[in-house]
Amino acid sequence: MPDRKLAGKVALITGAARGQGRAHAVALAAAGADIIAVDLLEQVASVPYQMATQDDLDETVRQVEALDRRIIARKADVRDAAALASAVNDGVVQLGRLDIVLANAGIVSYAPIRELTAEMWRDMIDIDLTGVFNTVKAALPHLDAHGQGGSIVITSSTAGTKGTPNLAHYASAKHGVVGLMKTLANELAPNRIRVNTVHPTSVDNDMANNVATYGLMVPGKSPSEVTRDDALPVFQSINALPVPLIESQDVSNAILFLVSDDARYVTGVQFPIDAGATNK
Repeated sequence: MPDRKLAGKVALITGAARGQGRAHAVALAAAGADIIAVDLLEQVASVPYQMATQDDLDETVRQVEALDRRIIARKADVRDAAALASAVNDGVVQLGRLDIVLANAGIVSYAPIRELTAEMWRDMIDIDLTGVFNTVKAALPHLDAHGQGGSIVITSSTAGTKGTPNLAHYASAKHGVVGLMKTLANELAPNRIRVNTVHPTSVDNDMANNVATYGLMVPGKSPSEVTRDDALPVFQSINALPVPLIESQDVSNAILFLVSDDARYVTGVQFPIDAGATNK
């Protein structure tokens, strides 16, 4: 029998159409949770890889429903506080409550500071930092409503623990959510709402597997000429353990612990899933 440690719970997940978001939705559904899934489903001009589509979100729905769990999936932009709140409110009306929030939606792009444009900076901060704020604000009334507490997990990065060349905007956003998490962990503790961040190393998904990322890993060659096989040794060099990329499921496993009663006294923590990268 599967472990239904989240039976009766409802989880909000942003960026749920694919990658880590989909893995989280499926992992939490397998543990008994119903899901409110939100994703942008549009391209952001400054992002150098193809973003998720309606077909991707439909596949998340299919996989969750295959586990006999309910899922309410909505197109919403985390930059649009009103639209996001509407999507969350609709999901709670249909599913009855909210217990878990995974502020997972995020983008990445690359440039040294001299070439980093105002548009790249704005898109990054608006999605990866302000989008987390908007997610928490939309969710809090529902976490408070039942008086039983809850859990918020924000997706940061190893770039949220140290400086990373070519990622000034990304590192700023990912450091920013740590400050937000630590403050919320204090503010919300009296209501038994726990708040933590997860800090993955590079994950084997669309954000890592694209020409722009490969080009960053292997400078000196045209990005269009760099292959995944060229980039893997560089990914490997970042980590202490002998693995170039972790799987989305590895992050989901950590989140499943953090949102469950197994971590009922864990709050204000930066949780690395990084193959030793931040210790190297």
